Amino acid sequence: MNTHDLQTIANRIRRRDLQAVFDAGAGHIGGELSVIDLLTALYFKIMSVDPDDPLAPDRDRFVLSKGHTALALYTVLAEKGFIQKDEISTFLKPHSRLNGHPNRTKVPGVETNTGPLGHGLPIAVGMAMAAKLSGASWRTFVITGDGEMQEGSNWEAIMSAAHFQLGNLSLIIDHNRLQQGARLEETNDIAPFRPKLEAFGWTVEEIDGHDMDQICAALASVSITTNKPKCIVAHTNKGHGVSFMSDNVAWHHKVPNESQYKQAMAELEKAAP
Repeated sequence: MNTHDLQTIANRIRRRDLQAVFDAGAGHIGGELSVIDLLTALYFKIMSVDPDDPLAPDRDRFVLSKGHTALALYTVLAEKGFIQKDEISTFLKPHSRLNGHPNRTKVPGVETNTGPLGHGLPIAVGMAMAAKLSGASWRTFVITGDGEMQEGSNWEAIMSAAHFQLGNLSLIIDHNRLQQGARLEETNDIAPFRPKLEAFGWTVEEIDGHDMDQICAALASVSITTNKPKCIVAHTNKGHGVSFMSDNVAWHHKVPNESQYKQAMAELEKAAP
């Protein structure tokens, strides 16, 4: 699938995500818009997954550690065919399986429950370790938020991944510089990430997290160092694609009113490839 096709899919997913947040009256629209390009590249270009066999033993694994952006993952899974597209309209409704955080036992394609920050990367390390021990060729991918990287559990996992030489593990940091209520630099300025990960023995690449060519090149199997886990620091914008949401901390989990929704949808439609 070429870059134009991926951008078309990502833009369609953004519009559906926005609509679902507006209809539900809840969600984490800012972080969802920042991560959608990364998810689109993973599911439509990079990972080997089969919607008709979501538990295939040889599938690649993906963990959305920033589980509060579950709606972005649900919308990608629907676009890929893991769930019906019209199920997105049930997001957060009573008895819906599309909750505010992903649930492995309910939603096909979800590999593990996430929500408490700092849990996803340690789980992904375990998955990658299992593949290495069994001699399997599948890969493990995990996306964390940059604010989430303040959690100590992530750095324990980073040490372990390097020690066990997990070259089949790829960590993507959604580096949108914002977290709930404040900028990263105002809370616990853990950036820059690259020198820290490299000091722990990881291969690190920094990219524009909204450039499909850069995303796909960084995630491609040919970019992997055999015995080193890889970290991709993806520079993104919270609220990407919508002028008044972009790089605005207020839109961590704010819901647009009707006029804001119409403006945002118009901007996304205009930006469609």
